[in-house]
Amino acid sequence: MEVINAIGRRKSAVARVYLTEGTGKITINKVDLTQYFPSSILQFVVKQPLATLGVEGKYDVKANLDGGGFTGQSQALRMAIARALVKINADDKKALKVQGFLTRDARVVERKKPGRPGARRRFQFSKR
Repeated sequence: MEVINAIGRRKSAVARVYLTEGTGKITINKVDLTQYFPSSILQFVVKQPLATLGVEGKYDVKANLDGGGFTGQSQALRMAIARALVKINADDKKALKVQGFLTRDARVVERKKPGRPGARRRFQFSKR
């Protein structure tokens, strides 16, 4: 099997994934998954597409993560892994789509407006 690549995005995080047949090793920016995401919840989020299809020990994942915070990065990686799995076997698309792993979450931080301290926040009103 050749290398399958896919991309996933969430907020300002971008994940580029390279999937190969292997033993289930997940490497992110040349670091192991458990070191990059010490939180077990974020590790669970990353492994969700593999667990859904029951192929956890079948593929090696190499990922390049850039931008965003740890939550956005983990969700971007989840999406990229799901897209790569669909490229391998198109029949898995329905199971992944039902779980919502293939849907791009378009919510991003709203920009700060001029004359205000934040996007919607106003300065404190003073009557006198």
